Amino acid sequence: MNTTELKQAIIQAKKETDTLVLAHTYQAPEIIDIADITGDSFALSKAAAKMTDKKRVLLCGVRFMADTVKILSPEKEVVLSHKSATCPMAEQIAPERVRAFREENPDVCVCAYINTSTELKAECDVCVTSSTAVKIVSSLPSQKVLFIPDQNLGGYVAKFVPEKEIILWDGCCPTHHSVSVKDVLDAKAKHPGAKIAVHPECRKEVVDLCDFIGSTSEIIDFCKNCEEDVLIATERGVCDKLSRDYPERGFYQLAPNKLVCPNMKMTTLENVYKALLGEFGDVIEIEEELRLKAKRSIDNMLKYGG
Repeated sequence: MNTTELKQAIIQAKKETDTLVLAHTYQAPEIIDIADITGDSFALSKAAAKMTDKKRVLLCGVRFMADTVKILSPEKEVVLSHKSATCPMAEQIAPERVRAFREENPDVCVCAYINTSTELKAECDVCVTSSTAVKIVSSLPSQKVLFIPDQNLGGYVAKFVPEKEIILWDGCCPTHHSVSVKDVLDAKAKHPGAKIAVHPECRKEVVDLCDFIGSTSEIIDFCKNCEEDVLIATERGVCDKLSRDYPERGFYQLAPNKLVCPNMKMTTLENVYKALLGEFGDVIEIEEELRLKAKRSIDNMLKYGG
């Protein structure tokens, strides 16, 4: 089947299997086209939980996102569109390392970025998203906070909560971390006068050169309301979306050869079609005790994040 035929077949398969298709913003444009809901990882999980009439969900993204959908909607059948699509950052910190740290540092609150495995969430006190991290860390009762796994986001948070002692480890998003100061300066020279919107998963020296810092959804909102051209320093899916939604505007991908997540781009239309038919993908299974432990950190995120 060609692309048009595949999209039509997917639309029909969604109806026949009564499946809700979720796609992260970083997915390829053709995947976004056939999704029922698009957005960042936690927004997708919340949206799926609200769709009480849908008992089957297909997540086009990476494994920790599908896991989070299952954590919040255990009654649903949750399918990851591509079994091999994982997030390197989500797997960088071993749960055993956190467990050992907690035993030696009982007074430290362990805060996990939502981009983590279920097993790691289960060892932490609270989760955060990039848009809620500052608010939640500042609201925590503990004065000492271990922020994992992303050292760049954690360092960004620390700047806004100087009253807290923020402990960072060595994790990062390989895609965002790869962007250099030279990349920013080269992009500025090529597009003089353009604003730069950056995700806080990038290095501090990169973030410091940019005009706006925010999560995926915050960058999109900034770009929509910005009168100038914008260089976008996050995964290219954001620039793809904005360029398609606003073709008359000047949106440019910063470091286009670097800001592409290979795991996010694994999923193809054929994968989606076969996953809808039960011939591809991976059905997410989480043992109930582990699910409840992981859900506690998400519940605390909602408690402190409002």
